[in-house]
Amino acid sequence: MAEEIVLATADGDMSAYLATPDGEARAAVVVVQEAFGVTPHIESICRRLAEVGYVAIAPALFHRVGSPVLEYGDFEAVRPAMTSLTAGGIGTDLDAVFADLGTRGFPEQRTAIVGFCMGGTVALFAATQWPLAAAVTFYGGGVAQGRFGFPSLLDLAPELRSPWLGLYGDLDQGIPVDEVEALRRVAAKAAVPTEIVRYAEAGHGFNCNDRPDAYHEASAADAWQRTLAWFDRHLG
Repeated sequence: MAEEIVLATADGDMSAYLATPDGEARAAVVVVQEAFGVTPHIESICRRLAEVGYVAIAPALFHRVGSPVLEYGDFEAVRPAMTSLTAGGIGTDLDAVFADLGTRGFPEQRTAIVGFCMGGTVALFAATQWPLAAAVTFYGGGVAQGRFGFPSLLDLAPELRSPWLGLYGDLDQGIPVDEVEALRRVAAKAAVPTEIVRYAEAGHGFNCNDRPDAYHEASAADAWQRTLAWFDRHLG
């Protein structure tokens, strides 16, 4: 089952897409949106997770500017939505999501997080702030220079509190390979398991099958299986 719900935050109501499995849920996963909003692709990620037994929820982090879902490639529309985000606001929104999951029987220790694009950045940040069971980043930027008021991922990664998996494409024009390798080195200093996987033929957005210009089927399939295996390993 999938539905839109509304969560109360300190900054007003925030919509979220919620998908639940048919039977008893194994655990919960927070799915953090792309730069284009809670797109049909992000909703499909929630449903795919529900199909394998997870409660999956995708909060609309752009709720302060009306929760737009933007066309891929419409960067003129993306900029004002992205600039509405702050570290404090994102923390407030994640607090609301984790609180809601707690009422559903999923404490932080039974919750994972996965994020795509800007959501990948948020997922790593969350894994340094909450004792989550697991975290996965798909092509999250801000590696060498922080975004949204966060420190850079290079600064954040040694403080990871949750087992973290990073998935990056070598052809990503915005995230150079040398930055990814630097991230691998500093993440290894964390007190939790970490891993980075690089895909030689993939660029930014390689998991999104709604973007023919970006989607790389083989890389996406492998990354998805690694994500599920990471959750299986750390969520039990």
